Amino acid sequence: MEQTTLQVQGMTCGHCKASVEGALKELKGITTTEVHLDKGTVDVSYEENQVSVDDMKEAIEEQGYDIQ
Repeated sequence: MEQTTLQVQGMTCGHCKASVEGALKELKGITTTEVHLDKGTVDVSYEENQVSVDDMKEAIEEQGYDIQ
């Protein structure tokens, strides 16, 4: 299992957190997600043979957020 932290711009509230977590959890291979609104980050644990960081970024961007 791998871990990564993504910098996400535009997350400000509980709805933002739910949108990002929901989008990531729909991806096969995501084990856990933890959104930190105060830092603007998302910690993700995942199976690298099932999902890529690019897949995660695309899912978050589809929700209307920017990745740094």
